[in-house]
Amino acid sequence: MTRNRSDLLWILAFAALVAFAIPWFLWGDATVVAGLPLWLWWHVGWMALASVAFYAFARTGGWDRGVDAGVIRRG
Repeated sequence: MTRNRSDLLWILAFAALVAFAIPWFLWGDATVVAGLPLWLWWHVGWMALASVAFYAFARTGGWDRGVDAGVIRRG
């Protein structure tokens, strides 16, 4: 995959993470699951998904995008 395409995919992935971080569609919903409101479970699951996305971003070489690696190595 080309770098530009990879960059675009990461931008879209993180934009989706931000866009759906707040469950607007659950406002006013009083559903309770395992003693906690459904919106709270949404946040727990969303933070897990965000952690997996960030892990993949860091492991696939996305971390150095926009960062001058040479400057970092020199200190």
